[in-house]
Amino acid sequence: MNTIKTGFLILTAFLFTTTVKAQNLEDGKKLFFYEKYKSAKDFFSQMTNNVDATYWLGQTLLATEDITGAKTLYQQTLSANPNSPLLIAGMGHIELLEGKTQDARQRFETAISLSQGKNAAVLNAIGFANVDVKNGDADYAIDKLKQATALKGMKDPDVYINLGDAYKKNVDGGLAQTAYESALALNKNYARASYKIGKIYQTQGASQEDIFMKYYNEAIAKDPSFAPVYYNLYDYYYKINVLKSGEYLEKYLTAKGDDEPNACYYRVSMKYAQGQFADAISGADACIAASASPYPNLYGLKAYAYSRLQDSAKAKASFDEYFIHQKADKIGAGDYAAYAAVLLKFPGNDSLAGTYTDKAVSLDSTEAGKVALLKGAAEYYESRKKFDVAAIWYNKILSVKKNLTKTDIYNAGYNSFRSGNYQSAISAFNTYSQKFPEDAFGYYMNGKANWAIDSTMALGAANPFFEKAIAVGMADSVKYKNQIIGSCRYFVAYYANIKKDKASAIAYCDKILSIEPTDAEALANKTAIANMNMSAPATKPATKPAAPKTTGAKTPPKKK
Repeated sequence: MNTIKTGFLILTAFLFTTTVKAQNLEDGKKLFFYEKYKSAKDFFSQMTNNVDATYWLGQTLLATEDITGAKTLYQQTLSANPNSPLLIAGMGHIELLEGKTQDARQRFETAISLSQGKNAAVLNAIGFANVDVKNGDADYAIDKLKQATALKGMKDPDVYINLGDAYKKNVDGGLAQTAYESALALNKNYARASYKIGKIYQTQGASQEDIFMKYYNEAIAKDPSFAPVYYNLYDYYYKINVLKSGEYLEKYLTAKGDDEPNACYYRVSMKYAQGQFADAISGADACIAASASPYPNLYGLKAYAYSRLQDSAKAKASFDEYFIHQKADKIGAGDYAAYAAVLLKFPGNDSLAGTYTDKAVSLDSTEAGKVALLKGAAEYYESRKKFDVAAIWYNKILSVKKNLTKTDIYNAGYNSFRSGNYQSAISAFNTYSQKFPEDAFGYYMNGKANWAIDSTMALGAANPFFEKAIAVGMADSVKYKNQIIGSCRYFVAYYANIKKDKASAIAYCDKILSIEPTDAEALANKTAIANMNMSAPATKPATKPAAPKTTGAKTPPKKK
């Protein structure tokens, strides 16, 4: 009897200890989910000899971008616990981040095998890894997370959160919302789930603001200390309502407390957003002076503020400091583009500015962003009549943009033409004519570029292009009046001076006059050619056809 009582007491003590540990682990996980990584790291570090806590400590290190630290932690712990499925899954996460997808898959399958596919925490870790890492397999994550939800007694809402994130990664908002709602079914006060539903609607644009704000407010009502929702709203309103943005920033910083190491920077950034550039600079200086290792973005903030104050020298110096202190992978396309713009304020920096613009283009993930950067550089050089350099930047647009417009190709071709790079112009206008064969303008400009190369007309290199310009242009002689007349003037000179063919030369004068009866140059040329003695050395027409030059100003003739 006493033995039975003793055994019962031992069992009770064991269950109590296990419950306390589980409860403590949940407290640490909450810190992690609420992005209080400093506190989470401290919390899990104190739970020694607890494999689950070690896994979450590693995840906390990953969340703070300490991949090396997480890898070392998992490797060292695995040496003492080589068959821990959860730690093996954690190593798979590391390998995914390192791009070792096959090694990671083997780790995941080993972890599943060791746990016999019946450990929800292991399946959840595998699912999360594949959602968290860009090259992770969302379908694989969905499969394993659904397997976890089917386990008897599974009551962890985080599994459904990761399942929803996996569906979202697969661009299936409907199933993502269903998964998040399943998390709420397990815990109606689970703020993360309401927040995640709101994020689905936010991705659909500002038109869904009423809906996503409903869910964000639900998340706040469920738990006012849930910091991520405040940060999201601070970021959302930053460019459209700076006052609201500032209010949410303060709520975020209050919720995060000491877990936000860059609070000083965020407050100063609001000064910048509110147009208080001088205050932003002095505030950034104070933040830098107060820290042993200042947040690199403070230097970037100063650079942008000095740019807005038109102090290019100090802007350049601040950008230089920013690039020294900031990690290369944290420097964005906008930073390089802004620095390039500052460099152009100083003579002799054109080449260096171009290098940074190219860096910005390579980092920008959108076609529209790339084109905007390239166009900005091209227009800068064009405005300064550096047409050769402008042509280079306009031609780069042709290799980036999928659906080229007439203006895109025109800008590349025309700037090449007027800089004297006729072969480049020909290449561009060949593209123009291939893409828009019904438009006479491409053939006409190709003719002018070939004429510039064959300036004596001896080879007749421009002939087929001007002939095509006339043939295509006659379908709408009003729209293409300039191109038809320009092409005919070429043939007037060609037949009069090169071929000594009076009839053909006069015929082209008549073609001009059929479109513009009062054209003084055509009338004078017709009279001169009619009086020419073709057996003697040719007498040039009264007015020599215009040398190769474009018609109109910067933009091509208006198209219907």
